[in-house]
Amino acid sequence: MKKIYAYPLLGLSCFVSGAFVAKLADDKITVDVLRNAQQMIGLQFTDAQLDSATTSVEEFRSSYKRIREQPLPNEVAPALQFNPVPVGFTFEQKREKFEVERRKGIKLPANKEELAFYSVPQLAELLRTRQISSEELTKFFLNRLKEHGPTLQCVTSLTEELALEQARKADQEIKAGRYKGMLHGMPYGVKDLLATKRYKTTWGSVPYRDQQLNLDATVVERLEQAGAVLVAKLTLGELAMGDVWYGGKTRSPWDINKGSSGSSAGSAAAVAAGLLPFAIGTETLGSIVSPSTACGTTGLRPTFGRVSRHGAMALSWSMDKIGPIARSAEDCAIVFNAIHGPDGKDLTVVDAPFNYNKNINPKKLRVGYLHKDFDREYPFKENDKATLEALRKAGIELVPIELPNLPARDLTMTISVEGAAAFDELTRSGRDSMMVQQHKNAWPNVFRAGRFVTAVEYLQAQRVRSLIIQQMHEKLKGIDVYISPSYAGSNLVMTNLSGHPCVVMPNGFQKNGMPTTITFMGQLYGEANVLALAKLYQDLTSHDEQRPPMALSTTK
Repeated sequence: MKKIYAYPLLGLSCFVSGAFVAKLADDKITVDVLRNAQQMIGLQFTDAQLDSATTSVEEFRSSYKRIREQPLPNEVAPALQFNPVPVGFTFEQKREKFEVERRKGIKLPANKEELAFYSVPQLAELLRTRQISSEELTKFFLNRLKEHGPTLQCVTSLTEELALEQARKADQEIKAGRYKGMLHGMPYGVKDLLATKRYKTTWGSVPYRDQQLNLDATVVERLEQAGAVLVAKLTLGELAMGDVWYGGKTRSPWDINKGSSGSSAGSAAAVAAGLLPFAIGTETLGSIVSPSTACGTTGLRPTFGRVSRHGAMALSWSMDKIGPIARSAEDCAIVFNAIHGPDGKDLTVVDAPFNYNKNINPKKLRVGYLHKDFDREYPFKENDKATLEALRKAGIELVPIELPNLPARDLTMTISVEGAAAFDELTRSGRDSMMVQQHKNAWPNVFRAGRFVTAVEYLQAQRVRSLIIQQMHEKLKGIDVYISPSYAGSNLVMTNLSGHPCVVMPNGFQKNGMPTTITFMGQLYGEANVLALAKLYQDLTSHDEQRPPMALSTTK
């Protein structure tokens, strides 16, 4: 008979295999139970003090049972909302016209395969001038997805029927003179944690692979309103971790023997391979930055509370963010302009202006850089030094800055706790045993461990997070944008906790031929400035124009 570890404080007992979870109803809370339990929280009370607590703890456990009887689907958020705005911070109130320079004189290439790597403005001009129809362009990208998607393992569902309907509608509107803008008729894909009415929303995970949600996520609705054409649901590592999903492992087009990292694995791989002009990804702790690095794409992680998460799988209500992955910062700006802003459903979203236009002079921005992080030894140092030098040569003065000295990495328990709550039913039902990944650091074990973080310690961590928010505000006074290595140092963790936006973009290659990236950070709600500086850098260099070596011609 298998040994059972009992956790009566949680009302759970778990077999060693983790394959089954059963409720404990009758175990009495005793001094011995509490004496053992307090070891987890690093405190020591007297037996008399523990005895006085037993009745209250029994009552808490009874409350847990009644609360668990209340259905709580993933989309129900806690009543507490994270606010990234520090004391003394204000954002722009004036709203300026969004403006991207139209690409004049763009002609349909003789070799239509070149369209796979055209920018959004280039494709938009071809669509606007009706040199190519949306239906033709949609079929072109559908063919590429059908041919190369299986190799990259980057697609969960092709939305072909819907795509052709939307494309034909776009063609009719454009022909009738009702042109909506640069996304009108433009094919795209979404990470398959965003709900779509007509197609499954699998969250990349075995227990949900047949899940059908009867709604469209706000991001999907807004892109449809802009005239964009949804052609594919794209892979993510199970429940937004890594690049392993129920159908396999998503690959980088730069080396199909390597994974595309995660968790926006399919979004980055598809864009990098020229299977889509752009895609939607999400980030909680690196899920746009990491696959953009593995695949050589440009990704925008917006400020927390910029884009509605209605219809998106919740992993961490206080850290989840949605943003575009594309080939350039300008492409990201065009997509972000269509998806940001309140919808009345995600109450964390702030109605702040996005004033991206050609009047921004990046050379007048005050630009910082994390000098200590760039000075340390790390794998991509030479490429990052070259980035800083290119900006200096362009007339950008780089001011050395430092981040707060606070234990940011310790606060990543936030994801464990919030994720454990978001997937409470999965854990208690034992269906987590169906997931592909079952190693020590995989979600099933992370969610179990998250249940042992006490509410007091979770709230203490959030109080330290408040210090991070306030001290970030102080450190960034007088700075519009700052530059960080994508991985060296604490920036990735710190700013995912503080809610600051970033643009990650390619800046060279490793010796093994895989891409490297660098990260430009903005002030809260300062996406316009960080995208403008990123565009300047991409105009100075050709890193964003590189194409992966795998055979990418379409034969269908």
